[in-house]
This record gives sequence, structure tokens and C-alpha cells, in this order.
Amino acid sequence: MNFPGKVAVIGGGSWATAIAKIVLANADSIVWYMRRQDQIDEFIRLSKNPSYLTDVKFDISRIHFTSKINKAVALADTLIFATPSPFLKAHLKKLRLPIHDKFIISGIKGIVPEENMIMSDFFNTHYNVPLENIAVLAGPCHAEEVALERLSYLTFACKDREKSKFLTQNFSSNFVFVTTTEDVDGIEYSSVMKNIVAIAVGICHGLKYGDNFQAVLISNAIQEINRFCNAIHPIPRNINESAYLGDLMVTSYSKFSRNRLFGTMIGKGYSVKTTLMEMEMIAEGYYATKCIKEINGKYQVNLPIVDAVYNILYNRISPTIEIRELSNKFR
Repeated sequence: MNFPGKVAVIGGGSWATAIAKIVLANADSIVWYMRRQDQIDEFIRLSKNPSYLTDVKFDISRIHFTSKINKAVALADTLIFATPSPFLKAHLKKLRLPIHDKFIISGIKGIVPEENMIMSDFFNTHYNVPLENIAVLAGPCHAEEVALERLSYLTFACKDREKSKFLTQNFSSNFVFVTTTEDVDGIEYSSVMKNIVAIAVGICHGLKYGDNFQAVLISNAIQEINRFCNAIHPIPRNINESAYLGDLMVTSYSKFSRNRLFGTMIGKGYSVKTTLMEMEMIAEGYYATKCIKEINGKYQVNLPIVDAVYNILYNRISPTIEIRELSNKFR
């Protein structure tokens, strides 16, 4: 395997665009797969993504665009997946080439629906990619702030610490600071669960709960995430590090958070169906809530926030009633 070699970005959304910007800060060129050829054509014409982060200009001569995933895989050594988790399997259905000899980076802060698998397990189980050749990109890093070149912090989680350290050279820049960890499972599950919490925060915001209550909600949420991570992958970890707590906070409080926006609409009385239709981007937490609820059927961890969001989204319990009951469980 040529590591990291030529890099391909898989996805055409805001986070994929931000990742491309980060990689091109150091790499001479990249391969970039987008599903729609018309998006690629418009991108080339405008020198920017026509749909996402439209203020970011790119040097088109440094990008090899393709709407064929097999071509992207053939041209690259490292594949960075940045598609919404519900659409990942649809993209990969077209894949005919093996990827077990590629280095895989998951920029997806979600879980594969129906499979109920985090990304590292999914690529290892279904595509035979060795765990040491899979890295997870995490941390408090909104695509919109990367576009503005505001200082952001990323964490690479990889079983092979040397490879993750080497990756920092390809992702660090004057506006991106990169750290590493071997806690792949903890980072992934934390990244999934923080989206559920952000929906809960949004619901509370929509119901006009104040900052005091939301602070209590967040402090309980990080404990909930820690309990779940310790049940699934019990290793020593500092849950207060930025890859865990920092990511939770930015997703819960930021105006850029689509999960918080999703929850706010629910709290204001919109139905789940209407909210899903009106959202311009995917709220990963909606899908994650059902997945984590089902996974926890095995572990039986006390997850009152996840349970409350699940009851609101899937059992159609009134947000007013459910959040009132949840508030009685906090201290």
C-alpha cells in the first residue's frame, strides 16, 4: 500500500468540501468523487461548489473530478469518506473494485443504518479493510468555520498510531491543529451520540428552556456518552478532551449545527416528517437515535437523553411531556 499516496475525497456536501480544502492546503492535487455530474460541471465552471460553502474558491487544475466511484478508487491510495451515513451504502453499491488495500479515512460522524455499525467496523467487516488501515476524523470542526479559515481542531483516531501521526502532516495548516488517539471506538460512538444530544438541546431551545437548563443537559450528556463508551469499549479515556466534550459542545451550541436546528424545529411543533423535508442537509442524529437505542438493547446502559429523543422522534411522545420527565432525572 502506498501510504498516504494520492487522496480521494468521496462526497459532495459541506464537510467533503471542507475536507478537500484542508487536504489541498498541503497536497499538490486530489481526486474528488461527487455523485452528480451536473454538480461537477457547475463546480468546474464556477471554481467552487455550487451548493455548499460557496465562498470557498478552488484551483480546479489541482482537482481530478469524477462522478464514477470506481474511477476515484482506482486513482487513489487513501479514500476519505464524507457522505451522510444513510447514503453510504447506496454509493458503495456501485463499487466494483476492492478497497482492502486502500487506507480509509472516515469523516462520517454517523452510524450505518440497519447495520447499526460504526464506520470502522463497517469497512473492516464488509470490505476487509484491516483496522490498522482505517482512521476516523473527529473533533469540534464545523465545515463553515473551516471555510472561513477559523482555527479548528481535528483528531485522528487510528489503531496504528504511527500512521495517524503521519496523517497530521497532511492535515495540519495555519488554521487546522491535529492531534491523534488510538481510541477509534470511543471517538466514533461519541461522535454519533453528540448528534443525538444536539437534537435534545435543539428541542429544549424550541420549547424555550434557557441556558441554565441546557448547561445541565450538556453536563449530563457527557456522562451518558462516557457510560456508553465504557460499556462498549472499556479502556482508559479522558472524556473531557476536545474530540469528545469539545465536539459535543460545538454541535450542541453552534448556529451551524444541523442537528440542533432539527431539534429546534421539533421543539417548536414541527412534525418529524415536515422537519426532514424542510432540512436542506442531513441531520445525522435522527438516524443515530434509532441505531443507538437498538444497540443499547444489548448493553442496557442508562441513557435517559437518548431514550427521551427516541420517544419524541419515533414514538411521537409530546416534546413538552418528554423533556419535563427528562428534567426530573437531572441533578
